[in-house]
Amino acid sequence: MAERREDESFRTDRSGPLADADGLPTVREILTLEAVAQGVPEVLSGDDALDARIRWVHVSDSAGVARLLNGGELLLSTGSGWPTDPAELGAFIAGLVEAGLAGLVLELGVHYRYVPAVVETAAREHGLALVALHREVKFVTLTEAVHSRIISEQTAALRARDEVRERFTALSLRGSPADFIVHQLAQTLGAAVVLENLAHEVVAAEVPPAAEEDVFATWEARSRLAHRHDAERRRRGVAVGPDEWLVVPVEARGIRWGHLIALPGPAHPAGRASVLEQGAIALALGRLADGESDEWVRIGRQRLVDGLLAGRFAGLAGATARLEAAGLPIEGARLHGLVVTGAPIASGSAEAAARTLGGRAIDAAADDSVARGPARIVLLSLPADLGDAQAATLASALVGGDAASADRLVLSIGSPAEGLDELLGSLQEAIDLARGARPHGARGPVVRRADDRPLMRLVTSLRDDHRLLRHSERMLAPLIEYDLARGGGDLLHVLGALLAHPGNRTAAAAASHLSRSVFYQRLTLIGDLLGVDLDDGESLTALHLALLVRQSVRR
Repeated sequence: MAERREDESFRTDRSGPLADADGLPTVREILTLEAVAQGVPEVLSGDDALDARIRWVHVSDSAGVARLLNGGELLLSTGSGWPTDPAELGAFIAGLVEAGLAGLVLELGVHYRYVPAVVETAAREHGLALVALHREVKFVTLTEAVHSRIISEQTAALRARDEVRERFTALSLRGSPADFIVHQLAQTLGAAVVLENLAHEVVAAEVPPAAEEDVFATWEARSRLAHRHDAERRRRGVAVGPDEWLVVPVEARGIRWGHLIALPGPAHPAGRASVLEQGAIALALGRLADGESDEWVRIGRQRLVDGLLAGRFAGLAGATARLEAAGLPIEGARLHGLVVTGAPIASGSAEAAARTLGGRAIDAAADDSVARGPARIVLLSLPADLGDAQAATLASALVGGDAASADRLVLSIGSPAEGLDELLGSLQEAIDLARGARPHGARGPVVRRADDRPLMRLVTSLRDDHRLLRHSERMLAPLIEYDLARGGGDLLHVLGALLAHPGNRTAAAAASHLSRSVFYQRLTLIGDLLGVDLDDGESLTALHLALLVRQSVRR
């Protein structure tokens, strides 16, 4: 759900403090300048402090300079006006740090012959970059060199921001879907990017397949921790570090829909935060255009299910973590693959229906190879087995009490599963079940279970066995070639109707939608082409197995 925010001033088009500091030089980079090198610099306090970004250079010997700083400055000084009392001198350094000073450069020889121990100690304690210059330099020359570097990089940053803004504005004007915008963000930043909703469930993500397990494992807990750290940084006015998660809200007109999270990656000329914010603006404009429909979730789940069915995942562990990050419990849950056919089911209805049973579900539209007419594939996660009563409740919830839809609904349920590997097998069983016709004259929702079709379950479990495939091809090849030669013959369809109604050819003819006389003519032709007796039980069993294999492998 979206969250309306009337009491906060966050906007996607405004960065937090120093959020765009990527384009500014660091203290470490400033020390490499020729103008600084002439002073023979010595780093007395550094480490991580040398990675602080320099926004500007300030020259002052005053003891009250702290009140003149805005944060991010490099202070050049001879120390002539500094306090002489050691305690006051330590407090002076602490005040500079509190004002946000990025680095302190002290020129020796004019006032100090060496750096006072209290200054060095205070700088180390407060994590302030402290550099001593052993030769006299012209501060104006040093200032010009640093400012030239800053302006040059800021000019490049402005150009980069314009390019990024144009790119993502074009994406929003074209109505690009959320997953494509996330993909473009990841390409631009050279880092993994995740779009999550307000419940910290992953909606779309661009993550290297080999890294999915590391990224998505315990996603909700790690995301909440990243949000807390982000709030603390905003409160303190601290920039996001290069090894930290960058969090940007996706919101417009006071309504927040979710967050974009960029995982650690290289610096970008436009600033990583600026790039992510442009993506957030594009996503927010898309949500405004979508109105009340949740296209993010629909498209994200469609891509997720399609990828699982097509085997587009590097490993089961990574795919399991991705599903759990999307809100589908896998570990410790009772899983089922389902296919809903016969009646149109809105996107998200399966999730609402699953919640009535205390579970969760992810659903997506099925393609034409699964069923003729509307069909949805459902990954169902429950705390316990899906019994007959629960299946009836689920079917009723799917249609929302619509009697007309209930009379057409067919719910095909795969075997109970534990873990993703078994879930994919259960889903394939449900798909194979869904290819069968609805029983003639049935009233109300029809529930089919893979447990009730042992032969079909066997075929599904052995679907890739070359011996089964060879048996199916050898048995059905004459019918397949006959149908193909006539641009869409119906002999396989007629055979399927016969096998679905053994011993009742009247019902079989009705299921094939042919008159009885035409149906019997087709059966005679099938028998002649195959050279088998269609009244022989063993022949019918072999044909049934062959047809099930063909239906199972043709997705």
